[in-house]
Amino acid sequence: MGVINVTPDSFSDGGAYFRPASAVPAGWRMLDEGAAILDVGGESTRPGSKGVSLDEELRRVVPVLEGLAGAPVSIDTAKAEVARRALALGAEMVNDVTALRADPDLAEVVAASDAYVCLMHMQGEPRTMQQSPRYEDVAGEVAAFLEERLSFAVSAGIAEDRVCLDPGIGFGKTAEHNFELVRRLDVLLRLGRPVVVGFSRKSSLGRVLGDQEATTGPLSASLAAAVAAYERGATILRAHDVREHVEALTVASAVAG
Repeated sequence: MGVINVTPDSFSDGGAYFRPASAVPAGWRMLDEGAAILDVGGESTRPGSKGVSLDEELRRVVPVLEGLAGAPVSIDTAKAEVARRALALGAEMVNDVTALRADPDLAEVVAASDAYVCLMHMQGEPRTMQQSPRYEDVAGEVAAFLEERLSFAVSAGIAEDRVCLDPGIGFGKTAEHNFELVRRLDVLLRLGRPVVVGFSRKSSLGRVLGDQEATTGPLSASLAAAVAAYERGATILRAHDVREHVEALTVASAVAG
């Protein structure tokens, strides 16, 4: 899953794709490099970020979606109207970091369109999520949350085979929590749905390498995390550096047979 942040303040790319003139060619390039789907988002969810208005989010993503017409696209949003517009423009998946909790109309939009949906775990909200996150059993608690949200989605009319689950690496977790989630991915796999892992460029990768003030991680560490997640059963790897991830995962797949 290639990441296209149509924002000026993303932690990972610093606004490199904020303008459609940059975002659209980047999306087509990611597909050429082997991405299976593109995740387009117009609202940053980095730690400490603030939300944007509906109009502003639409202003950011609609031209990009139009420029990517015909491409397999996921819309990274928690707003029902943004999802509705994106699905009308050809998006196939709604990637909601709030797991259908922020907008009461979003589940209905997904159900009515028969779209795929990705439900992600987040402790707190982007503005506060990294302020001393605590768990007794991070894998068990994340799995219980996702199981409940999966049940909610199905009860709202979303077909279970349309749902993917994301443990939310970096969303209300310490570095130790993030690594434990990948190490114990089997706990999430027991829910029977494809698991999405987005460890690409996350600050935990920089911190485990010795920089306790890191805000991002290097490509080498992102690749290592992606391969580890793949080997433990992750179905979708969300990545900023598509070509390198495709190459690493191709070799990991060949080794696994």
